[in-house]
Amino acid sequence: MNPAVRAAMIATYAIFGLNGLVFASWAARIPAASGTLGLGAGQMGGLLLVGAVGSVLSLPLAGVLAARVGTGNTVRIGGTAAAMAATLVALGLATVSVPVVGVGLFLFGCGIALWDVGQNIEGADVERRVGRTIMPRFHAAFSGGAFVGALIGAGLSAVDVSLAAHLVAVAVLSVVVSLWAPRYFLPETTADGDTIAQAHDGARPRRFGAWGEPRTLLIGLVVLGAALTEGAANDWVAKASVDGLGTAESTGAIMFAVFVAAMTALRFLGGPLIDRFGRVRVLQASLGSSLAGLVVFVAAPTVPLAAVGAVLWGAGAALGFPMGMSAAADDPERAAARVSVVSTIGYTAFLAGPPLIGFLGDAVGIRNALLAVGVAVLASFLVAPAARERPAQIEVTLRTGSDRTP
Repeated sequence: MNPAVRAAMIATYAIFGLNGLVFASWAARIPAASGTLGLGAGQMGGLLLVGAVGSVLSLPLAGVLAARVGTGNTVRIGGTAAAMAATLVALGLATVSVPVVGVGLFLFGCGIALWDVGQNIEGADVERRVGRTIMPRFHAAFSGGAFVGALIGAGLSAVDVSLAAHLVAVAVLSVVVSLWAPRYFLPETTADGDTIAQAHDGARPRRFGAWGEPRTLLIGLVVLGAALTEGAANDWVAKASVDGLGTAESTGAIMFAVFVAAMTALRFLGGPLIDRFGRVRVLQASLGSSLAGLVVFVAAPTVPLAAVGAVLWGAGAALGFPMGMSAAADDPERAAARVSVVSTIGYTAFLAGPPLIGFLGDAVGIRNALLAVGVAVLASFLVAPAARERPAQIEVTLRTGSDRTP
């Protein structure tokens, strides 16, 4: 492997892992923040929604930013914004100021969104240069980073380290790594071998033109189902186990761990399957597994059978999002805009879907409400062919009528 590509791969793993660690460092200690601020569950939920709004508003702009300043600089801006946000949240906690924490969470959501789009564009570029599917492993690095971040958060909480001090340390780490690692990112080029900047000096695409591309929107629908099933599991697997099966809270936590373990394992192991059978077949198998696991989990009368459902569900949720990112970035010249569109659709489902499932759960029970996720998964299954491999050179030929080679 080319040394530059190898260095870029390592840097991308580091960026994905750090992104997960930073996110989980906050998420794992939300109860501590709630206690410090004296907020109930509903009030804390409203505060967390501010961060989600920051992410959703920033995602459509992330592609524009990446196209203008480059993927590495987008990650740097996102990492720096997340660090500033963590410091602001720490200040709000130290002064017990809900408005300051709210502003910090909004900025945190913006920073994580920019960072996420930048890292996915780079991951897709590295994947193209390597010549085999590795995007799922980058997302596995995010999951691993989140796991480590949660463990650190639990450990610091156990020894009574304040959340404010924890967040300041996370801010320092975020700035250092997010500014340093992108220096090893690959040069950004189009299918014709020009840099992205050179391409933009010519016929510049419409700023939000990717929102009008049917294939991009269909890929977004594929990712929507995958993101919704992952987000719903993150929020509701443990509670659904407790409420539906009458288990202890510890058993519910273990059920969630089973789901995450299955998802992370498939992200590490799924690349060769995609290379052998193609995106569409693996996507359909994944979505089918997710749907089957969801039904088994909801209908299971016993904990062991529900655990089997959680394994199928987690395995099925593993590959949809990373494969969607790869499909959106098939053409390097349009990767930034398309990844931004697909990320926006996916993260909107990831963030907004679980609360809606919760509202439905008030009426029919949370276990039964999870079946609604199956509707989105089925829709994603039906449009999975949109993610079929589409080499950039073919796309350039279709778009320009030429057949230039680098």
